[in-house]
This record gives sequence, structure tokens and C-alpha cells, in this order.
Amino acid sequence: MQVAPQYAIFPVINASLNSASAILLLIGHSLIKRGRMAAHRAVMLSAVATSALFLSSYLYYHYHVGSVHFRGPGWSRPVYFSILISHTILAAVIVPLIIITLIRALRERFDRHAAIARWTYPLWIYVSVTGVIVYFMLYHWFAK
Repeated sequence: MQVAPQYAIFPVINASLNSASAILLLIGHSLIKRGRMAAHRAVMLSAVATSALFLSSYLYYHYHVGSVHFRGPGWSRPVYFSILISHTILAAVIVPLIIITLIRALRERFDRHAAIARWTYPLWIYVSVTGVIVYFMLYHWFAK
């Protein structure tokens, strides 16, 4: 698949940012489970920033490049599209969830923050990880 040279690095950047988000989320979850609130806050703010950078980079890339078509054969197509569809739907859902979760934490409404974070965390992890899987399926494993 040919992409103009000035945009060719964006899929790698986007997958890297998604990977970084997932790692930061795992670290942040571990920190709060151990009661390390200040460290949790710093890591989670980093995860928000990383995800925001990802979203900006992703939108910029697709604005200039458009849609990139999956070229995998046979069995890989329903697998890819199942992952892509669930990823896309949950990516739309996760943005307001992240904002609400963040606002509740910043306002120190920790009871309400924890209640929504129970939903936000696993969905955010799923979206970050499946974003990386989509990248590998689209640009490496089944690229022609």
C-alpha cells in the first residue's frame, strides 16, 4: 500500500502512542491498587495526554490519507473487521468516558471517579490494544 512519504510514519507513531497508552493504563491501575495516589495521578494524566496525542495524530493522518483498505485474505477478513468494528464503536464511547472520569478525579470526587473508572479502564485498555492489533493486521501481517 502506497502512502505519500510525508505521511508514512504516522501509522507507526499512532501504534506507538496506543501502545504507550496501554502500558501507562496498566501501570496506573497497578499504582492505585497499591494506594499510590500521587503516582497514579501522574501516570493517568500521562495516559490521557498520550491518548490525546494519538487521536490528534490519527485524525491528521486520515484527513490527509483517507481510508486505508484491508488486503488480508479469507479468514483474516472477518477477524479484522470484527476487531475493527468493536474498536471503532468503543473508541467513540471511550472519549466521553475518559473526560468524565478525569473530571471526577480532578474535582476529587473519588467515589464517583472510582465508579466510572471501573468501566472506563477496561474499555480504554481494549481500545488501545485493539488499535495496535489493527495496525499490525493492516500494515504488517496482511499488507501486500
